Amino acid sequence: MLIKSDLSAANIDLCYNNSMEKKISDKVINRLTLYHCILSDYIDKKIEFISSKQIAQLLNIDDSQVRKDINFLNNSGKNRVGYIVKELKISIEKTLGFKKNKKAFIIGAGNLGTAIANYGNFKDYGLNILSLFDNSPDKIGKIINGMEIQDIKNLPNIAKKEDADIAILTVPARFAQSTADFLVKSNIKYIWNFAPVVLSVPPNVQVWNENLMGNFLQFTYDI
Repeated sequence: MLIKSDLSAANIDLCYNNSMEKKISDKVINRLTLYHCILSDYIDKKIEFISSKQIAQLLNIDDSQVRKDINFLNNSGKNRVGYIVKELKISIEKTLGFKKNKKAFIIGAGNLGTAIANYGNFKDYGLNILSLFDNSPDKIGKIINGMEIQDIKNLPNIAKKEDADIAILTVPARFAQSTADFLVKSNIKYIWNFAPVVLSVPPNVQVWNENLMGNFLQFTYDI
């Protein structure tokens, strides 16, 4: 099995976890989330131990890199046996803040927004998506995966009521900046941006750009 992906929700976790004793780079965070996927698979298969070499082979990376990443977790493996799968998984969750509940909204109920809303595993990483927002009368009021699509005009009041400050932005590129401006005025502090636009926001607002096409081109560069 060769895994080539990441779980960028973990990067939002780190925005909420700035008090960590060790600063962890984005690349390490992405690898740790992949290790977490592997460990979850091992638990499902009832495999008790895993070695750094096994993880490295699955991800096609160097064994020493895996050990270096795991050193951030203060998790020591067992001699000649490897790491205890359940303990290593818990260490990753604690380090990346998976268990800290974070409330979020999806902005834009198009194909991408609804696909994200239908993804069922975000809660495993502490990300609780409360509802979707849109400005289309044809979409407002519809239910997606148990969540109602709200009128975007209601976002400021709902965000304040729910004490939520994360927005997952999935609107078309031409509307991204104006929507981001509205989110900032609504006291949203973290924007996970799926629009192919570089947003201009105040210094107190953090943006994580999900560059889907860039990732694809990086993946297929040598093809």
